[in-house]
Amino acid sequence: MGFPLGRPARLAVIASGRGSNLASLLASFPPGGPEAEVVLVAGEKERAPALARAREAGVEAVHVPWDTREGFEARLDELLGDRGVDLACLAGFMRVLSPWFVGRWHGRLLNVHPSLLPKHRGLHAHRQALAEGVSESGCSVHFVDAGVDTGKVIVQRRVPVLPGDTEETLAERVLREEHVAYPEAVRLVLRGEVRP
Repeated sequence: MGFPLGRPARLAVIASGRGSNLASLLASFPPGGPEAEVVLVAGEKERAPALARAREAGVEAVHVPWDTREGFEARLDELLGDRGVDLACLAGFMRVLSPWFVGRWHGRLLNVHPSLLPKHRGLHAHRQALAEGVSESGCSVHFVDAGVDTGKVIVQRRVPVLPGDTEETLAERVLREEHVAYPEAVRLVLRGEVRP
């Protein structure tokens, strides 16, 4: 399957946390939207605020237990297939997916990372940026491949690193840009303007 589809796309968001990026995707791709709509939110944490946020918005939210990675991925793959999902967006999902799952969803799986990739991959990106003493940081939306934050970058947005910044203040500034970058990246993929 390639993009564009010639019809509104069906999106899934896979989230573990608060769901602030989910909120920006829900606002950008509402039910009946002309480009796409979020039809499913899934996550491995039963009490994740993201799942509650989805339910409040009238979007199906499913807890997929993480007993083993293989079990989680098999159930998630089946769920995405059953709901006819075209593009899946990781948003604050703090697990590494297997080459098997990433391969099945090649070109249809996106992630947002709080750094200017390829810099500061993996955990604690803001801590890495501050330790390095960089003058700017930002966020990257990228295709997911079998590595950790190594897939092709679709969109980046930059912010200055200010004197006296902490991980928290930098994270807050970067997060605001994530909320702009993620919908932008989804649109570029759905229009076929960026490919993995």
